[in-house]
Amino acid sequence: MLTIYRRHRRACAHRGGGRDYRRCHCPIWVDGMLAGQEIRKSLALRDWQKAQELIRQWEAENRIEESTRLTLAAAWDRFLADAEARRLRSGTVAKYKGLRRQMDEFALKRNVVFLDTLDLDALSDFRACIGRANLNRVRAFFRFVFERRWIADNPARALRPPKVALRQTLPFSTEEMRRILGAVEAYGRHAGRAKAQRLRAFVLTLRYSGMRIGDVAQLTVDRIAGNRLFLYTQKTGQAVNVVLPAFVVSALQSCPHGSARHYFWTGQSTVKTAVGLWQRSLKSLFRLAGVKGGHAHRFRDTFAVEFLLAGGTVEQLSVLLGHSSTRITERHYSPWVRARQEQLEALLERSWERDPIALTEAKGTQEVQGPRHVN
Repeated sequence: MLTIYRRHRRACAHRGGGRDYRRCHCPIWVDGMLAGQEIRKSLALRDWQKAQELIRQWEAENRIEESTRLTLAAAWDRFLADAEARRLRSGTVAKYKGLRRQMDEFALKRNVVFLDTLDLDALSDFRACIGRANLNRVRAFFRFVFERRWIADNPARALRPPKVALRQTLPFSTEEMRRILGAVEAYGRHAGRAKAQRLRAFVLTLRYSGMRIGDVAQLTVDRIAGNRLFLYTQKTGQAVNVVLPAFVVSALQSCPHGSARHYFWTGQSTVKTAVGLWQRSLKSLFRLAGVKGGHAHRFRDTFAVEFLLAGGTVEQLSVLLGHSSTRITERHYSPWVRARQEQLEALLERSWERDPIALTEAKGTQEVQGPRHVN
């Protein structure tokens, strides 16, 4: 005879109450004898009724029918193992692990154990619990399991992203940049001259390279040759570099380095820890400068907007920022493309003032129209 019971998790409030309590969502196990064989195993189920039906089927057939369905937990284990085997960035793997925790919590509330139970309706409900970036990770996970034929269909393919208000691109003004750099001296009074030098070099690199804070935090010495900073290598094998102003290169060379290999990182902690330390330093600097709403990504926005206003194209900017598509660049910086167009129109109008033909034609037009009389 087989008996099913809840095997309570550590976090379950009924853990010390024995096997009798069955109204929680802890995993269901089976214990007993069947066909002369002792059985004690997980049913990979949380639904009590389904567990009873499965046990009745086993007892009627006097044998255990092993399920070939893949559990959600097993699918995630294999997905994360593949991500680590591909040597994805530790931050990327950490984000996938965070998504797994969210999906596990969602599955626990829905009594979902098997991967194929998560259909389009369930994923639509799960979409409300996550952000737009995580939605892309959900698609990557389901694409992975579908390509291995662990599920018959890929429900995430039909999952539409929610409409969200994009964060407004807000570059630093020239006055704000002056206040930020001017506040470095005040920062050095309590943090020390060496830290102030490093912070100034860090800020200048953020502003004039367009790099993200995580990339600047782990910037290596060998990526700078003269005044050229190597950003990344394109899929075509073409190296992408950005030219740094001489004062930025000088600030990098003169500031105390984090290690022999890195400018701003010791190399001993995780990148996440290093980024957190720099974020706190920037927060203090913004407070001293009196800049409200300051954060590291605004330096990247400043780099992008100034590039567009100077006459750069969206395609060129997309390459410098390392975007996978120009659509991403347009989505964030299209208002500043219009500002650049207005700037070009104003320059064209100014050029007419130096054109003799335009001046003659304009004068002739005024004479033909004559003065306007108001009655």
